[in-house]
Amino acid sequence: MDRINKTFVNEFILLGLSGYPKLEIIFFAVILVMYLVILIGNSVLIIASIFDSRLHTPMYFFLGNLSFLDICYTSSSVPSTLVSLISKKRNISFSGCAMQMFLGFAMGSTECFLLGMMAFDRYVAICNPLRYPVIMSKVVYILMASVSWLSGGINSIVQTSLAMQLPFCENNIINHFLCEILAVLKLACADISLNVVTLAVSNMAFLVLPLLVIFFSYMLILYIILRMNSATGRHKAFSTCSAHLTVVIIFYGTIFFMYAKPKSQDLLGQDNLQAREGLFSVFYGVVTPMLNPIIYSLRNKDVKAAVKYLLSQKSVNQLRSK
Repeated sequence: MDRINKTFVNEFILLGLSGYPKLEIIFFAVILVMYLVILIGNSVLIIASIFDSRLHTPMYFFLGNLSFLDICYTSSSVPSTLVSLISKKRNISFSGCAMQMFLGFAMGSTECFLLGMMAFDRYVAICNPLRYPVIMSKVVYILMASVSWLSGGINSIVQTSLAMQLPFCENNIINHFLCEILAVLKLACADISLNVVTLAVSNMAFLVLPLLVIFFSYMLILYIILRMNSATGRHKAFSTCSAHLTVVIIFYGTIFFMYAKPKSQDLLGQDNLQAREGLFSVFYGVVTPMLNPIIYSLRNKDVKAAVKYLLSQKSVNQLRSK
């Protein structure tokens, strides 16, 4: 019984930017604006990909999935972060922490696979255009998206279950905005070797493998583009890939910057380190989903045309209703 009392934790406390009240106010305003942009921008992309027949292709189907994923990912963490910033309510229940960890890990894993699937789609479209309708049939691309979501969910169930069954010995203060898995594992008062091994396997499957697919897909695409005689054809091929490639660079670049940066930051002090960690987590969790619809809208003529068409139809319907 004594052992249970030592290991059972009812709730966690998320430090976030405690000790920086002025920064909390600034972060609240900035994150709120970004979250609204995420909801509006990604919702517009989803609606456009559903109702505009010109966007009923594998690439825009994956893009719609990516937009839906970004809304789910941010909605699992941003509202609670905003509440903690404005109300100073920093506690989160054990089950709430587990759910937040599951959703964050599932969405992140799924996004890695979706970005890999989108790169493969661009490879087939440019390198094998005559067989593209056969290879990327409706059944195939729906199956590819389903595998991405299912594998991301299973991976998250495994990682979350292993993390939340650890004993925490009443150590429940998380030096983070969210119930991020690495931050939670630091609180465990037991051997986490199994967690480390499974996380390494997960990183290989969901980070490295999709990145290899993206890399080789674009190497082959670049090879084909450079062999094209038509400057117009080269420009069109580049333009169809530029938006996706930009999103990939931002997504993976942010991940590597967060987890590959030097760990010894003693000269900066613990408080400055905490502020930096908060800034990086906000960039990864909010800025990247916010930029996705902006990048695809600015660099894609089909998306811009679809959005303009939807807006014009809305204006016409409003005039008719009057």
